[in-house]
Amino acid sequence: MWYVYILRSINFPDQEYVGATEDLKRRIPGHNAGKSAHTSKFMPWELVWYCAFPDKYKALAFEKYLKSHSGRAFAKKRL
Repeated sequence: MWYVYILRSINFPDQEYVGATEDLKRRIPGHNAGKSAHTSKFMPWELVWYCAFPDKYKALAFEKYLKSHSGRAFAKKRL
């Protein structure tokens, strides 16, 4: 299973991060431990939303969509 997820910074609520991983239970603590350069300056993070995909490529395609302008609008309105 692959997961696409959205994190929101607890201290900076306007900051969100979209990512994809095969191991969600390991990835979230990694973000909060500062192991990702993209998320380390806005720690700590809370999981806002996630979705499971049986296929890696579908998950990565949806992650890419959520990072696009229309994908951000979709996420803000629907997720």
